Amino acid sequence: MSKEQTYRFVVSGGGTGGHIYPAIAIANELKARYPNSEFLFVGAKDRMEMEKVPQAGYDIVGLWISGIQRSLTLKNLLFPFKLISSLWKSKAIIRKFKPDAAIGTGGYASAPLLRIASKKGIPSLIQEQNSHAGITNKWLSGRVKKICTAYDGMERFFPSEKIVLTGNPVRQDLLDVSQKREEAFGFFELNPNKKTLLVLGGSLGAGKINELIHKQLSFFEKNGVQVIWQCGKYYFEKYTQHTSDTVKVHAFLNRMDLAYAAADIIISRAGALSVSELCLVGKPVLFIPSPNVSEDHQTKNAQAVVAKEAALLLKESELDAQFETVFSEVLNDLEQQKNLSENIKKLARPEATKDIVNEIEKLLEV
Repeated sequence: MSKEQTYRFVVSGGGTGGHIYPAIAIANELKARYPNSEFLFVGAKDRMEMEKVPQAGYDIVGLWISGIQRSLTLKNLLFPFKLISSLWKSKAIIRKFKPDAAIGTGGYASAPLLRIASKKGIPSLIQEQNSHAGITNKWLSGRVKKICTAYDGMERFFPSEKIVLTGNPVRQDLLDVSQKREEAFGFFELNPNKKTLLVLGGSLGAGKINELIHKQLSFFEKNGVQVIWQCGKYYFEKYTQHTSDTVKVHAFLNRMDLAYAAADIIISRAGALSVSELCLVGKPVLFIPSPNVSEDHQTKNAQAVVAKEAALLLKESELDAQFETVFSEVLNDLEQQKNLSENIKKLARPEATKDIVNEIEKLLEV
């Protein structure tokens, strides 16, 4: 297909960055291939996609939709009305925009839109980031033409003939961080001769991980470990006082490539995109999954990597009893560090975005 061809793409995914950023990455790759094409994003009215998508340069329309709560709440009573409203609005969007293809990356806003698109015969594709499929994508799987996944064994959730293993879209500046190690130590003002621990708790922060790091600062100092500590914006004021020559506390890390480059060992949550990035970076990782996400996705994501002997895993409930032992072992065992690095690197899929867009192109050819 030539670059002169123009298409109309409707893209939906939201609620969290884990759904939004893959959607934007896919749209960017489509735009690079077909610069004259038109794009319309569809999200949930009150969620972060309504801010993040326009920042990325795309138009977005909001639906009145939210997920089902686990407990009996007023929101649950409103759910049927929200779903009907969103299905009607999705019909109007599809009728007016007339897309050539529909792409969903998960999150409840993509459910009504992809349902209507596929019903109208518009070629539709969904991308599942996690090792345990989300409710929305499971619900849509019978209707869409193609399902791009990031993990093996997704036949448990989806029709096997529709599945293509592509991986998750990741930032291209992480492709070879090893070349940036010297720059990284200068940027963070750290000692290149000391072991460096990178702590990632997500943009908002992770309370339990922050408590752990705070409690272990003297342990790290005693073991000659310097720390890049991304504590999140909610916790920055609480922990910023601990910044020193060997501890660098940040609300955000604007240069993730340099943070990864400096790291010898990484402690991280196990969101789908974080896991995909960490595979690409290829450093020893200790996952501490959040237990507060739907269907315990993070634990399942981490377990899928641990099963390949490519990372370590500690649950929040195990931190007090086991952290120092597990961390000391990996810190002092260079062979284990090497094995973890090599094994996690084998799971990387640096061409994921291109591979997903290749599948979209196949749908356009039909």
